[in-house]
Amino acid sequence: MVPPPRGAWLLGIGLLVGCADEGLPAREGSASAPSVASGPASAALCSEHGVLESVCTQCNPALAPVFQAKGDWCGEHGFPESFCPVCSPEAGGRPPVAPVGGDGAPADGTVVRFKAAETADLVGIQTASAEAAAWVDGTDAVVRLAWDATRVAAPGVATDGIVARVSAEVGDRVGAGQVLAEVRSAHAAMDRSAEAAARAERDAAAAALDRKRQLQGEGVASIRDVQVAEAARARAEANLQAIEAEIGLIGHGVGDRTPVRAPFAGVVTARHVRVGEGVAAGAPLFEVVDPSLLQAEIDVPEAALREISPGAEVRLRLDADPDTVLVGSLATLAASVDPATRTARARMSLDNADGRLRAGQFGRAEIRGGGATQAVVVPDAAVQRASTVQLVFVQQAPDRYVARRVRVLGRQGDRVRVAGGVTAGDTVVTTGSFLLKTETLPDSIGAGCCDVE
Repeated sequence: MVPPPRGAWLLGIGLLVGCADEGLPAREGSASAPSVASGPASAALCSEHGVLESVCTQCNPALAPVFQAKGDWCGEHGFPESFCPVCSPEAGGRPPVAPVGGDGAPADGTVVRFKAAETADLVGIQTASAEAAAWVDGTDAVVRLAWDATRVAAPGVATDGIVARVSAEVGDRVGAGQVLAEVRSAHAAMDRSAEAAARAERDAAAAALDRKRQLQGEGVASIRDVQVAEAARARAEANLQAIEAEIGLIGHGVGDRTPVRAPFAGVVTARHVRVGEGVAAGAPLFEVVDPSLLQAEIDVPEAALREISPGAEVRLRLDADPDTVLVGSLATLAASVDPATRTARARMSLDNADGRLRAGQFGRAEIRGGGATQAVVVPDAAVQRASTVQLVFVQQAPDRYVARRVRVLGRQGDRVRVAGGVTAGDTVVTTGSFLLKTETLPDSIGAGCCDVE
């Protein structure tokens, strides 16, 4: 078995990675091809077979078909030919390492070449054209529908008591002021008795005042007598008003019974009480919501906040009904970013008069920013991440691909706006770009990233 030339590096299903200078295409055996670096010195070698443990095909037979499919196989010894310990002892039992930049990602302009043009079809490479398109800044974000907080109520009672009757259940539509339950309360009974006594006292004081004024007119009572009667009536009126205000908080009823009423028309979404159960003052007994208006809560990514502001157009699609587009505008945008999700909460109101929407539904929102600008746009599948770098592979020939470092400036659906080494009209790899990326990374096969059939 003749070892492969050391001036070239066989990759993938017969791939060749060239130097970063596009002007010097890598050729097998050429002086311009990169030198081959060995794997990390600290990586452990298999003590039995003398190759890197992570890619030892004798200890891990499942790796053999991967290298065989790549055309890198020594059938005589059962190891990848590029670092077969018998045929290529100079490799030290380690796979060659691709050229990378100082940040651990492939250098801009790194060339990946197939041995034959038809190999692209064999591995399923698909391409698309980078486009010059009118791009409106914005972003895609996760959406959750929620009730409008201003239209949610938790009716209860202002005094301790025992539930005597429940007349509403979850799902019921109720009108404004409709009785949902009745609570028996000794405190309410005392207040109503005090109210009756205070009203009688007020009425007596009013009658006494009228009598004093009549007597004054007849010359029998003095002005002071009238003033005393006026003061008594004022005290009685104030006492009655105080008791009536307290009863107004408790709720008007009869005897010891206090009704729990719906504050507005809506739907009962929760019931927290049963007949005979004790309840505390202020405890919520029901939840009533007005479902005619909902809020879309949108988690705007931190990186997109510079492009988004209240009033921005929003196109929303729910997961349960992706064919329907709900159009609106951002009403609010939070002034802070959630430290856990690195998103800022935005809200949009949604009319729900027909009741087709439900709180808790999820979807995606496309938020549009300012005016349109010309941009280079590629399919989302064309962009791959290597370390901290974003890569797009440009096809120069059926057997030749160049890695270009790009900056992702925005995403909308399956379209990505990029800047950097890609220009409009370039043919970029979509399906198969992940395979090309793995072939430019050190120990990619050892990491088990590339699955070739």
